[in-house]
Parts: sequence; C-alpha cells; structure tokens
Amino acid sequence: MHFLDQAKIYLKSGAGGPGAVSFRREKYVEYGGPDGGNGGSGGDIVFEAVAGLNTLIDFRYTQHFKAPRGGHGMGRDRTGASAKPLVIEVPVGTQILSEDKEEVLADFTEVGQRIVLLEGGMGGRGNASYKTSTNRAPRQHQPGMPGEEMWVWLRLKLLADVGLVGLPNAGKSTFINAVSNAQAKVGDYAFTTLVPKLGVVRHKGREFVLADIPGLIEGAADGAGIGDRFLGHIERCRVLIHLIDITGTGEADPAEAMRIVEDELAAYGADLEDKPRLVALNKLDLADAELVEAFRKELLAAGADKVFAVSGVSGAGIEELLDAVLAYLPDRTATETKAAAVEEVDQEDGSAGEWSPL
Repeated sequence: MHFLDQAKIYLKSGAGGPGAVSFRREKYVEYGGPDGGNGGSGGDIVFEAVAGLNTLIDFRYTQHFKAPRGGHGMGRDRTGASAKPLVIEVPVGTQILSEDKEEVLADFTEVGQRIVLLEGGMGGRGNASYKTSTNRAPRQHQPGMPGEEMWVWLRLKLLADVGLVGLPNAGKSTFINAVSNAQAKVGDYAFTTLVPKLGVVRHKGREFVLADIPGLIEGAADGAGIGDRFLGHIERCRVLIHLIDITGTGEADPAEAMRIVEDELAAYGADLEDKPRLVALNKLDLADAELVEAFRKELLAAGADKVFAVSGVSGAGIEELLDAVLAYLPDRTATETKAAAVEEVDQEDGSAGEWSPL
C-alpha cells in the first residue's frame, strides 16, 4: 500500500429539498385547501476516524465529495425525505486544515471520533405552511437552502509514542527492525527510508509505538533532501531517540551530526526542539571501546545529557536504551489500552507523575 500523508479534497453538503405547492381535491372535502409539504434536509458531510487505516492514499483517486440533497415536499402534507449524511473515513491522527493551511478545523486522535464538518441545507417550506386566516390559498413555496462547500487539506500525523531521528544512513531502519515488528528496508546508501515506518516495541511487559522517519540533512527545513515534511509525524511523540553513526556520516563527525539534526528540529518548530531526546551512538559493533568513550565525551560536551552506545546489528546496549524510553511513557500507552493513552496522576496534587520501570 502506498503511503500518502497529505491530500486536498473538495466537500459539498447536500441542498435542502424544495417545498411543494399542492391543494386538496377530494370529492367530499368542501373548499379543500393547501396541503403542500416541506422539503427534506440535505445530507451532512461527516468525518470519522477508523481503525485499520494508516494512509490517505484513497484521497488521491477521489477528491470530490458531495452529499445527496433532500427530497421534495409532496402533497397531502408529506415532508420530503432527509438525505443521509456522507461519512468520510480517515485514519486516526488525521487533521483537517483550511484551504490556506492556516487553521486546523478538526484533529482526530481516537478511533470512533466523529465531527460534522458541513451541515446540509434546510428543506424549503411548502405552501401549507403559508396558510393564514386571510391567505386561504397560498401558492408560494420556499426552495431548499443550498449546501455548504469548501476545499480542505487532509494531513496525517502518525500516532507514535517514540520517534526515531538522525542523519541518513545512521542505522535507523536496522534499529527499528531489531526492536520492533517493523520490516523497514535496509541498504548501504542514503535515504533507504522514503516514508515513515511504524513498529510496535515490546519491552519488559510494556508496549509502545516507535516511528522512523526519513533521514534529515542540513538544510532540510529549506527543502534539502526529502525535506522536513515528515517531521509532522513525530510531533505527538513523547520522546525522541537521536541515532548517530559512530563511524561518521559523510563528512559529519558525531558532534556535528547531533548539531545538524538539532538545528533542523528547531527550524521546523512545533516545539520539537523542546522534546526530550535520548542520544545514542549507533553501530557499536564497528568501533572499539576507546573510540566510543571519546565520542561519548565529545557529545556530552556538545550538550547531550546522556549518551547511549548501541548496535542495531548485535543488539548491544539496546536494553539500556529502551529502559530509558519507558521512563517517558504514560502509565498505559494507547497500544496497551487500545484507546487513548492514560497519564499516571499523583493523588495528592493532581499532577502527572513520572513513571519508572525500577
């Protein structure tokens, strides 16, 4: 299945049905009178978040969505049928933005969440509703109200507890394959990951979702490389794992690699630069202990709080890194509850407490 995380679509709710002009003509009803019914309401445009979807690819082939109009009013005071709403199913994590992308109209974070984005038009009045003591045979009626229409953008932000960032070829795909059920493509060249990948990690009785995004290069915020468009998928993560190639990525030594990624996170905004980050020297199997310690000191001097040394190939150091990740997770993650994540709350002051695996 192809991954698509942005789509522009056109929406139009249904117009209301017109009211009817009708008069009673029964043989034994003296004088008769107006009996035109009202029109039915048009269909609403409804969005619903459903499970089992993780891409917006369906909206590449269908961009126009129009709800049905309401039924016409009829004689004998019969009201036209109201149209059924048009329900558009989207993946959990989808945001609906205005056409200029300046306003978030809806944000779907839970399965089953529904919102009526556009309401259908009201049905028009039939001539029976215009009857008065002085207007016994009205012939006027009201057309149905038109529906609403607009262009919107759909933007998908994958829901993950932990995000994986780093320069291209830092070993992120190998790492996520080692710790989760993901089957990311691995290759000895840059940008083997072209779209975000998700994997479920199980560690010490806990479960959480890990997201791997394509590698960042210097200038990604300005469009270099794949750019920063996929950084939106880690905006909701609680902690980021920054993998750094201990052998050096291109011309960048580990300290320079850390600076490049941190600068791109800050340039992107959305408070990514303020998220907790766990710095990990990857490809430990390709370096000796002396080199690891030298780079560890260099990264600590460059601003890292703590530096882990791991190997996605041999598995060395991964358990200690995952132990540190657990400290940033809520009491129960969405994967464990099959619903929204639940924060651990301190009984005394009501503040969220910090969970520790120890």
